[in-house]
Amino acid sequence: MFMLSIINWLENHQLPCIFKKLIHFDCPGCGFQRSIIALLKGNFGESFKLYPPLVPILLLFSLLATYLILKWKNGYIHLKYMYITCTVFIIVNYFYKLIYILN
Repeated sequence: MFMLSIINWLENHQLPCIFKKLIHFDCPGCGFQRSIIALLKGNFGESFKLYPPLVPILLLFSLLATYLILKWKNGYIHLKYMYITCTVFIIVNYFYKLIYILN
């Protein structure tokens, strides 16, 4: 019940995309909020469809939290590669969206 009220609140209080309002194209982060809401509802397929980079971003934050808590040796190297992976996912997803929109 409590989780449902949080999800409803999130759905009703999404931040508008300034980039999309000004440029009329999606920004590299468009779909992130809707994807999180779909994931919280348990719709994994819809979440991935809305914003595929969400999965690596969540893995990055999990890895970051683990590194900050456990402070394992050379953990920063794993974080660096995870940051690069997330950046690549975001860029590829963005260009895919642009190509799909323009065709």
